[in-house]
Amino acid sequence: MPNPEFYEVDVPIHDTANPARRGLHVFTGVADSPAAALRRAHEVYDAALAAHGAGLEIPGKQPDSWGASGLRPGWQMEWTAAKAGPWHNPLSCTTRSGFAL
Repeated sequence: MPNPEFYEVDVPIHDTANPARRGLHVFTGVADSPAAALRRAHEVYDAALAAHGAGLEIPGKQPDSWGASGLRPGWQMEWTAAKAGPWHNPLSCTTRSGFAL
């Protein structure tokens, strides 16, 4: 079994009332593979959507650090186009896109 690491799942989204309005919803958390990361992102999103639909508070981060925030009612998640991979801190000074403070 692979070692758990921190993953990022990027899910394209669009506004159902105006499909030209597009965006990206990003989930992060611990998983042992990209497939497991994608599954957890989908699970926490579904839980957030169900809670919102029932008038309940959206669940916070789970013990494995996955959670959904910034739920956008009226926006459609494009799960078939989602991409999962190891998370890279954009603020790290060891990454090419990072910057020095």
